[in-house]
Amino acid sequence: MPKIVLMNAEGWPGIEHSAQRLQEGADPLDVIEEGIKLTEKHPGVHTVGYGSPPNALGVMQLDASIMNGDTLETAAVGALEGIMHPISVARTMLSKLPHVMLVGEGAQRFALECGFKKEELLSPEAKRDYEKWREENLKGPVVDIFKPEDGKGSHGTIVCIARDDKGRFGGGVSTSGWDYKYPGRLGDSPVIGAGMYVDSRYGGAACTHCGENAIRTSLAHAMVLYMKKGASVRDAVVEGLQDLKALKGGFQGQVVLYAVDRNGEHFVARRFEGGHECEYLFWTDGMKSYEKREAVFLG
Repeated sequence: MPKIVLMNAEGWPGIEHSAQRLQEGADPLDVIEEGIKLTEKHPGVHTVGYGSPPNALGVMQLDASIMNGDTLETAAVGALEGIMHPISVARTMLSKLPHVMLVGEGAQRFALECGFKKEELLSPEAKRDYEKWREENLKGPVVDIFKPEDGKGSHGTIVCIARDDKGRFGGGVSTSGWDYKYPGRLGDSPVIGAGMYVDSRYGGAACTHCGENAIRTSLAHAMVLYMKKGASVRDAVVEGLQDLKALKGGFQGQVVLYAVDRNGEHFVARRFEGGHECEYLFWTDGMKSYEKREAVFLG
């Protein structure tokens, strides 16, 4: 079976390392955690970790999840403050706790008890941008700047699906979420089955951009379920897009869908017209380096 690493475009700081580690025979979860960590701390990435936009009160709250496709063990953290690597906190949960998800103060307490250090996550640039945004937008209660049918700003996420030559899948997601989001907001990234799901028997799937829509359709799990029922990887993604189109009311945002089947075939599609933000990164056996590819527009 071919070894595979699939990431969205924002994963560029980590994919070379992940591909090399997979070639060396590393466990897929190690490959995912290490690659995402390199992305979380890179100052040139503005969708997770250092330098990303905070919530509407100027506080950085991070979300992450990780999943073992062989055992279906999962762990996730949400609204985690002051910790640079939420993906590693989630990974640590797999061996330390019986719980699947920790949020807020509980997630931070767990991280500190396990030896993670509190760090400043807002870069000077991010602070300046936030102060400007607050001056222009925050005139009263935070709730007044949001409307159910409207969404603005970036919805950045790092996703990674890896499979080794034994057919073992792993999946990981990390994000700072919606720019200047309502405090405490969770997107699809920490919700297993919405933003990411892997099952080594059938394949893996992940989503980026509007997490609210992925949650409403249990999108990642749905795509894996379609593959379980015999759909090709492309058809599974198409079915996922049809589920998105069935949504009525609320905010209808942009979504990119990523999927890999148990045979190693992959397909990435987007629901909207776009440019460079719809690129993704792919590596498999025989490639000297990863390739940038464009998500297929399916409308």
